[in-house]
Amino acid sequence: MSDKEETSDTTYLEDDTYGDPKKFDPNFKGPVAKRSCTDVLCCMIFILFITGYILLGLVAWVHGDPRRVAYPTDSKGHFCGQKGTPNENKTILFYFNLFRCTSPSVVVNLQCPTTQICVSKCPEKFLTYMELQFRYKTNKNYWTYYSQFCKSSFIKPAKTLTQVLLDDDCPTAIFPSKPFLQRCFPDFSTKNGTLTVGNKTIFEDGSGMTRNAVELRAAANRVNKILDARAIGIKIFEDYATTWYWILLGLIIAMFLSWIFVILLKYIAGLLFWVFMVGVIGIIGYGIVHCYQEYHSLQGRPKSHLSVYDIGIQTDISMYFQLKQTWFTFMVILCLLEVFIILMMIFLRERIRISIALLKEGSKAIGYIPTTLAYPLLTFIFLSICISYWVVIAVYLATSGVPIYKVITPEGQCKHENTTCDPEIFNTTEIAKACPGAQCNFAFYGGKSLYHQYIPTFQIFNLFVFLWLINFVIALGQCALAGAFASYYWAFKKPDDIPPYPLFTAFGRAIRYHTGSLAFGSLILASIQIFRILLEYLDRRLKQAQNNLSKFLQCCLKCCFWCLETAVRFLNRNAYIMIAIYGKNFCRSAREAFNLLMRNVLKVAVMDNVTDFVLILGKILVAGCIGVLGFLLFTQRLPMIIEGPTSLNYYWVPLLTVIIGSYLVAHGFFSVYAMCVDTIFICFLEDLERNDGSTERPYYMSQSLLKILSEPSMQTKKS
Repeated sequence: MSDKEETSDTTYLEDDTYGDPKKFDPNFKGPVAKRSCTDVLCCMIFILFITGYILLGLVAWVHGDPRRVAYPTDSKGHFCGQKGTPNENKTILFYFNLFRCTSPSVVVNLQCPTTQICVSKCPEKFLTYMELQFRYKTNKNYWTYYSQFCKSSFIKPAKTLTQVLLDDDCPTAIFPSKPFLQRCFPDFSTKNGTLTVGNKTIFEDGSGMTRNAVELRAAANRVNKILDARAIGIKIFEDYATTWYWILLGLIIAMFLSWIFVILLKYIAGLLFWVFMVGVIGIIGYGIVHCYQEYHSLQGRPKSHLSVYDIGIQTDISMYFQLKQTWFTFMVILCLLEVFIILMMIFLRERIRISIALLKEGSKAIGYIPTTLAYPLLTFIFLSICISYWVVIAVYLATSGVPIYKVITPEGQCKHENTTCDPEIFNTTEIAKACPGAQCNFAFYGGKSLYHQYIPTFQIFNLFVFLWLINFVIALGQCALAGAFASYYWAFKKPDDIPPYPLFTAFGRAIRYHTGSLAFGSLILASIQIFRILLEYLDRRLKQAQNNLSKFLQCCLKCCFWCLETAVRFLNRNAYIMIAIYGKNFCRSAREAFNLLMRNVLKVAVMDNVTDFVLILGKILVAGCIGVLGFLLFTQRLPMIIEGPTSLNYYWVPLLTVIIGSYLVAHGFFSVYAMCVDTIFICFLEDLERNDGSTERPYYMSQSLLKILSEPSMQTKKS
């Protein structure tokens, strides 16, 4: 091995043997500056996929029409409310006979077997066509009002009811309705416990039959649930409109609190850990006490003893908070979480001491490279672009196609039912003669071209490239941060030897030389994720036809893919660190990282997930502090200090928003910390194998870090 020559621009000797620390170049002084492009083939494939993704977006933009989502469509395929058309002022869709809509989902999907026209407003009163003919003789205003719900304009209602039914020019009856999702639906209400429509329980349907509100409700049962959800949606929107500035203030406070914690970790990491621990235990304890108080206050209240199964699924979430079972469940969950954290603190106290030492070292690195704290904002921007592009392409693909018209009949007894037709010539075809009363109405958007046949495939491609891009953005951030923190570690005299703009330099190296390697690792992870999504899709589609054995096998597959994704994430993360340091391709870096960790498996076992546990406590503490303040503010429990919003419908809406938002803000700060700790740990292992602490080969690590991280290996040698 000694006769092999060393290269000046590479880290290793020119043999392909890994795992032996004697093969390392002793002159290594930090991240390799002279690099070459890695995984070029994967980079080219990645660029081809991106090009195809852009072309798919252009094709979908040409064929798709988001107006089909924004505007309802009448029976002739015309948009309601579209500017520059005769329907510009007619923004609402009206159904001639809602009783024909046997399935509420058919109504929402615009495939109800009844004529649909665009109107400017919904009916506000009961009126049948036969009743109109009698009242027209005394008051012509009735016809003026009724005619706006007809397809054609007539001077007077001269047609008989039979002719109206055959020609389908006007509805046989109109009912009091309200617009929802730009469609007219019956105005249901409850009077003395009885369901009514326009204060009536029984009414004529215009065809000689007497109907009641329950029948009309049955025709749109699920739609009415959506109406209930709409009321809740309006209330939630009102709560956001009232508390948006309080939510923004909470997120700003969370940002400053996270920033203060990051600074304090540099000086009092040990003390701050106990602050994290005591703070989290205290916040969870406060939650337990509050749950008990709510549980105790519900004692004796009517219906509070009911279970969640008794009341079923409710759109009004506040109903669940009126049950003792809800608060008891919350209390048990918080108690278990409290016990778990205390046990973790007891059994992992030695590992936590090591994690604190790493956190102190990480604080120094972030203190010397403060720009790393701003990098999560760049990642957020990239992820937002990817998500927005994916959503836009998905919408344009879903709305691609031409109007498809199908034959519908009132009773559904025609052999040509549901066949494709042309509305321009339908009345002259044999179908119109064979099926009296049949209509050729708009059904949906589609097509028989090659493009339309492959739209499902394009949607899968859209999802796959989206996952690939998301993982690539995350990998780019990890590699850039790892390169910056490695530059800090391998600087012998800190901060004098730290190169200028280390984060910018590391980001440029990752883009210029290692796009292929990052794309390779992202491709592996995206492939696993797409398989998991397809498996979940098949599970939902075949749920009714599954037996116990197939369910068991699917659960096993889901578990295996989840474990595989977790393992690949761990390997990728360490591979990106090695790429940032040495500039090798993905496979060699992954193998090198794996071998390095296996050679130091005891240290890895000591460090595994303990630092993440400490950082998670910090995230919980930040979110918990903001959550407690938000709870006291939104429930009017601080009137002497500050007056919060007084007219909230659901206080938990802004409360959950500010808690989740605060956690994400803290995660952005502490994720940089996690990457810093992982990078320093890998560099520490490399430092131990390359150097011996002598004058010729001194360690680059601090003495405190050397002392505490060397203890596991020393204990191994003694044993």
